[in-house]
Amino acid sequence: MLRRLAFTAAVIACLPACAPLPPAPAAQMPVPQASAPQAAALPAPALQAPVAQTPPAMPQAPVSAAQPTGNLPQPVMALLAANRIAPASLSVLVLRGNQVVLAHGAERPMQPASTMKLVTTLVSLEQLGPVFRGRTELLSNGEVKNGVLKGDLVLRGGADADLSGEVLENMLRALELSGIKRIEGNLVLDRSLFNPARQDLGVPPFDESPEAYYNVIPDALLANKNMLQIDMRSTGKSMQLDMQPALEGVRVVSEMTLIDADCARWEDGWKLPEAVKGADGRIQVVLRGTFPKNCARTNSINVVDRDDYLDGLFRMKWKQLGGKLDGKTIEGVAPLDARLLALHTARALPEVVRDTNKPSDNALARTLFLSLGALEADPVLGSRPLPLVPGQSTTTRADQVVRNWMRARGIDDSGFVIENGSGLSRIERISPLQMGGLLQAGLRSNWAPEFQASMPIVAVDGTMRRRLHGSPAAGRARLKTGTLRNVVAVAGYVPDANGVQNVVVAMVNDERAGEGRGRAVVDALVDWVARSGAQR
Repeated sequence: MLRRLAFTAAVIACLPACAPLPPAPAAQMPVPQASAPQAAALPAPALQAPVAQTPPAMPQAPVSAAQPTGNLPQPVMALLAANRIAPASLSVLVLRGNQVVLAHGAERPMQPASTMKLVTTLVSLEQLGPVFRGRTELLSNGEVKNGVLKGDLVLRGGADADLSGEVLENMLRALELSGIKRIEGNLVLDRSLFNPARQDLGVPPFDESPEAYYNVIPDALLANKNMLQIDMRSTGKSMQLDMQPALEGVRVVSEMTLIDADCARWEDGWKLPEAVKGADGRIQVVLRGTFPKNCARTNSINVVDRDDYLDGLFRMKWKQLGGKLDGKTIEGVAPLDARLLALHTARALPEVVRDTNKPSDNALARTLFLSLGALEADPVLGSRPLPLVPGQSTTTRADQVVRNWMRARGIDDSGFVIENGSGLSRIERISPLQMGGLLQAGLRSNWAPEFQASMPIVAVDGTMRRRLHGSPAAGRARLKTGTLRNVVAVAGYVPDANGVQNVVVAMVNDERAGEGRGRAVVDALVDWVARSGAQR
């Protein structure tokens, strides 16, 4: 059974196994000949180059004599053969400066899994800048008389990656300290920054674990990533449950059967939980399946509708402060004459980028991608909404921002597909040549230190902490990983034996990529690069 991921960065280590993903169309996946076409060197235009109307062609560069283009290193070939993975399922690009050291099917659009987060995070750093911060606001146009707000209170989302119960409590405390004790109107949830406001509605589940954190689809007003932490403790006869946060009007109940089983394998009996809303508006989160006797475990789930979640979180926090809300919780838009009552700004963008790439956080990556289509940086406010374009979705605008950025840096976006910017997608595609161009642009970026610092360090932290121990790459290379059931990928920077930085991209798209087979192949390539160049 697919392992559920707890709602902590420490355990969000990689994308999960999922249903088989369709391969790229045959026209995009040609089987390479004995010597693959020579990969192009990637130019280094000025960072502020104008956006090209058509993608510029990339000039060719000589291939390093150390490794002819298309000839994979022997350790990589041996592992491909041992794991019965066809060489055509692997695409590779290794660049040293503008010199192509190795290119194998590098022009083919491939499924990148979470390496796509490098596109989202670098473009975010370059377009939004290091002072960019998401915002959450409390607003109203109602009058305050004798401690009563005579009107609605609006909670407006601004892609605040740090919005949590604690943040909301602090905002409500500021409201209470301003003299407001009672809200006579409704609580209005304003998610209008993104179009559509609820991108999660009507979307079929990505896999069999829609309740897991990695599957959360963000909106502009997402608190606690909409997660409930469920603590489960069983004896031989009964089960005790606890829920955090303790949402007003929500409780967790068990329909699980206690069985004699290994506590370490508790997930084997886990079944999809359900949030059941009664006629009185109260919600029961029902746990189903089996659970071992005499076992204690914690799981975090996304099952409560986010309107109900925010309603319960707000009412619980406001009640704890002695406040009262008379009205209902509804969706809406802040009136133009609303005044700001309380504000929270998220951490600066480089910190969010780090927490996106090191643990491979899908929800953060998707939030950044949507922010590209909805926000711009403000040196005082942190961020402000872009002017609306009627009829254009936020995803479409974000896609165009990414493509314009690529074209301005001489990266041909033909065959490139970005759906949500996280890599948790069956349709996203990028070629190693395009990813290599992006990584070269990352080296030239004003924000190169912030970008590189966000990437997992091999054998040290993030999703690379358990890999390549004993390799010269350990503690030196910085690589973003990507994993789906039939996809294994790495992309980043690997110093060779002379300390020269190499751009390395490797993607395996094959039904046999799982169970460590694809990982062994790409790790062998990284080790080969780290050992290369010793003789001059």
